[in-house]
Amino acid sequence: MQERGFVMIKPDSVIRRLIGRILTRYEEKGLQVVAMKMITVTRDQAEKLYEEHKGKDFYEGVMNFIVDQPVVVIVLKGNRAVEVTRTMIGRTRGFEAAPGTIRGDFTLSSSFNVIHAADSVVAAEREIKIFFSNDEILTYNDPNECFRI
Repeated sequence: MQERGFVMIKPDSVIRRLIGRILTRYEEKGLQVVAMKMITVTRDQAEKLYEEHKGKDFYEGVMNFIVDQPVVVIVLKGNRAVEVTRTMIGRTRGFEAAPGTIRGDFTLSSSFNVIHAADSVVAAEREIKIFFSNDEILTYNDPNECFRI
């Protein structure tokens, strides 16, 4: 089932120059990049993205971290894109994430976990709208489409 997923490469990954390595994993898996940009997240965008965490102990720390340095926001399209992106990032805490996952390979931290990915199709569509207008999301032929089941 073709769907769109949302991924944010967080400031710790940007600072560590992991953008290309992370993006390569998604492309090699077969997901299609249909929108991508490097931005500095506004407080308003961060509040919308993390609204379900408001009031939790870690909320203000996450908010300050995410607006402090640039991030890369990406819309990925493909078969089960949301499930695939979530599986590929691994568990939230880097020290618990399996080797071979993005977090398992790039972090030991629970606070600086290098990447965010929407956890459902509904969440992905909501999160995409926070960062992208409809005209920023492209449609183009994907030559690998014939290899997908």
